[in-house]
Amino acid sequence: MNEQFSIEGKVAVITGAGGVLGGSIAESFIQAGAKVVALDIRRQQLDERIKELTANGGEAVGIVGNVLDIDSLEEVSEQVVAEFGRIDILLNIAGGNTPKGTLSPDQAFFDMPVNEWEKVTGLNMNGTVYPCMVFGKVMAGQKQGCIINVSSMATYSAITRVPGYSAAKTAVGNFTQWLAAEMALKYGDRIRVNAIAPGFFIGDQNRAVLINPDGSLTDRSRKVLAKTPMGRFGDITELNGAVQFLCSNAASFITGVVLPVDGGFSSFSGV
Repeated sequence: MNEQFSIEGKVAVITGAGGVLGGSIAESFIQAGAKVVALDIRRQQLDERIKELTANGGEAVGIVGNVLDIDSLEEVSEQVVAEFGRIDILLNIAGGNTPKGTLSPDQAFFDMPVNEWEKVTGLNMNGTVYPCMVFGKVMAGQKQGCIINVSSMATYSAITRVPGYSAAKTAVGNFTQWLAAEMALKYGDRIRVNAIAPGFFIGDQNRAVLINPDGSLTDRSRKVLAKTPMGRFGDITELNGAVQFLCSNAASFITGVVLPVDGGFSSFSGV
């Protein structure tokens, strides 16, 4: 690999590493020679992930932690610094929607349970901000580091049925830009903050609204593909290269960017 794009030897904290997206990115980082600290609130998923990551000799540790609990995150941060001496990369992958946070076609916004709104917005917004506060403080002390957040297509234009998720991911995009400026102005040009905005990928959280029980596409899926110039859903591994690029020296003058990885969805009007 061109040295400019290398993340070899970098210490990367990955929240939500027990999930599909976090696991995919963690595996790609291991293959690229990074040292992965996998963080998740679910012990079983975390243990399984570490077995996968270390099966071929990769350097990875799993730590149970809660992205919505500052005290929990501070304990994790202390463990990471004690073991590795530094934190080079923070990937805020923890997030997502909830079944009750997605409105059914015949359900009005006014029918949404308030606790579901709070759960979805809290997980996606605070679940990004809190790790940035804790692990970003380490980076500020080091005067170097890279933070990647996860935004969404819902930040570019309204997507029906997911009000809480849309609002929170829009906040993540704005916060990414704000924190990028804050870090650069106060701690120098070697701390960068960016985000990716995934297009449509079929995963556990959205499978039911995109794929019918018989395997055929739902009406929602057909609308998505009609507005995606590439005419297909993304493969989860297609996010890995974008994340690695933003964490490498090849992106040394890139900060405050929300990068779409969407097959053209965000740039196409449908006409």
